[in-house]
Amino acid sequence: MTNTAPPNTSPATDTVLETLADVLKQRRHAAPEDSYVASLHHKGLNKILEKVGEEATETLLAAKDADGGDETKHQALIAETADLWFHTLVMLSHLGMDHQDVLDELARRFGVSGHDEKAAR
Repeated sequence: MTNTAPPNTSPATDTVLETLADVLKQRRHAAPEDSYVASLHHKGLNKILEKVGEEATETLLAAKDADGGDETKHQALIAETADLWFHTLVMLSHLGMDHQDVLDELARRFGVSGHDEKAAR
């Protein structure tokens, strides 16, 4: 089987994101009492944004703890970052957007100076 992934991408990562996107789509319309994702969608965008903000704050605090910390602190940062990414994907899903749009934007930025990209916004 030929690997069709673009250079510098991981098929395993692509599979995880694709699988997660599929799960989020399936659970979006599930009964809120049966699915955490469905309960977030049912509560609306403001609740989802609240969760993104909460997870962002927890990620920042975990990063501060991980700076010079041990493996336990590093794993806590990984866990908080996973929570942040998850809730961000729920946010995109709620808005009818897809993670691939974000990946495409990141890919577009390769080879572009961060200073130039920021100035162009």
